[in-house]
Amino acid sequence: VFFSVLPAHAHVGSKDVFQEVHAGPYKLYVTIRPPIVIPGVATLEVRSSGAALDSIEATPTPMTGEGAEHPPTADVLNRSKDDPNFYTGSLWLMANGSWEVRLKMQGKGGTQMSAIPVAATALSTLKMQRGVAAFLVVFGIFLVTGMASLIGSIVGEARLPPGERPSLQQQRKGTVATVVSLLFLALLLWFGNAWWNLEAVATSLKIYQPLSLQPILNGNALRLLVGSPAKAESDGHEERGTNHDFIPDHGKMMHLYAIREPEMDVAFHLHPALHGSEFDLDLPEMPAGKYALYGDVVHGNGFPETLVTKLEVRGDMKGAPLAADDGSGRPAPLSAGMLGNNYRLPDGYSMVWDAPSSLQANTGYEVRFRLLDAQGKDASDVRPYLGMAGHAAFVKTDGTVFAHVHPGGSAAMAAVMLANGNNDTEMDGMSEMDNMPGMVMPQQPLSNTVTFPYGFPSVGRYRIFVQMKHGDTVETATFDAMVH
Repeated sequence: VFFSVLPAHAHVGSKDVFQEVHAGPYKLYVTIRPPIVIPGVATLEVRSSGAALDSIEATPTPMTGEGAEHPPTADVLNRSKDDPNFYTGSLWLMANGSWEVRLKMQGKGGTQMSAIPVAATALSTLKMQRGVAAFLVVFGIFLVTGMASLIGSIVGEARLPPGERPSLQQQRKGTVATVVSLLFLALLLWFGNAWWNLEAVATSLKIYQPLSLQPILNGNALRLLVGSPAKAESDGHEERGTNHDFIPDHGKMMHLYAIREPEMDVAFHLHPALHGSEFDLDLPEMPAGKYALYGDVVHGNGFPETLVTKLEVRGDMKGAPLAADDGSGRPAPLSAGMLGNNYRLPDGYSMVWDAPSSLQANTGYEVRFRLLDAQGKDASDVRPYLGMAGHAAFVKTDGTVFAHVHPGGSAAMAAVMLANGNNDTEMDGMSEMDNMPGMVMPQQPLSNTVTFPYGFPSVGRYRIFVQMKHGDTVETATFDAMVH
């Protein structure tokens, strides 16, 4: 067994939030693009498809703490002149942590409120553009030399009557004053540069550092040790330092995806149990190989994280049977070519992806799948899977993107509940959650169609693992997407 920690955050390489909002008669498809630096400006795009709206207001607030009680003045989103159902806006996120964007909708259906969680975290620092830097260097040289020359002129010539030329002694005084001024200004610049470097270091310490995840494999018993990052006390996420504040999401403390690399031909969706700061799991039967592990967790303040590590299974593992809520799939390897839009499942069922003709990066889509029975008809025995119509993992084949998405959107359901005022996180995933977007009652008949709001963050090939449940069977279908 070996392990290594990879850069991660709430999802991996997929920071934007795609969420469907159902509030009274209003239905919104919301895209929130958080900034990569904090403080920074998040952009909003909202498309309305429900009752007619007169206006939408958006307010960013911390999800917990004192700031949650004192929200700023709401910003009115701008309605497009060409499309009255499309709104845009921008919001300042002032600190690292778990935020929510509160939406106030007004229209013919009255006034409705909803909130969308956003993980605000500094992912990098911005570098100065070369053109700006060159201009500032030239302008700075002009100011320094001009100021030194001005001081030299004041010392050597300022007291002379008009038209009188300075003596040799006065010229020397002016030259000395110019040189001393240049040295003094150079010293000031040196101190200023040192101060700037200290500020840059302090800012770099606030860049998000994920919690570490260390796998230890003994037979088929897997232990996942969660540790604090070295910079946990300085990156603005001090609340993660204890690692004991996890809350359940869909009734599970962790959603763990294990995907065999590099062919992505084996995938598992598992649910380890939490004991202290350690997750434990008896692995099912697994073929030998190297696996990328992606563990989704949610902190008590609603901040989600995807903890990433690697695991090597040496020799085919004779493990335990899959738990009732676990799933697995064994699609064709990547090297075999692109998978089609109709995936045949082991029990004769199949899943179909209603794929658009082309996919563009950084564009929100409603990614729709249909489960068909063995006769090719719409499956009539679809059941909730972990309280929802389905789950999907969007994974870029180079490992730079991982996103676990639900029918309601890409935000963690536990965070959605906290943002909308439900603080009961000790549930089994079916009671209060039934009223949340995307959640379904176990007794209600389900459609054979499931839709996931998502936007692919970059160009390239993706593999999509989709899970739905019919009867007592959890199906895992796999599709390939080429994003342009």
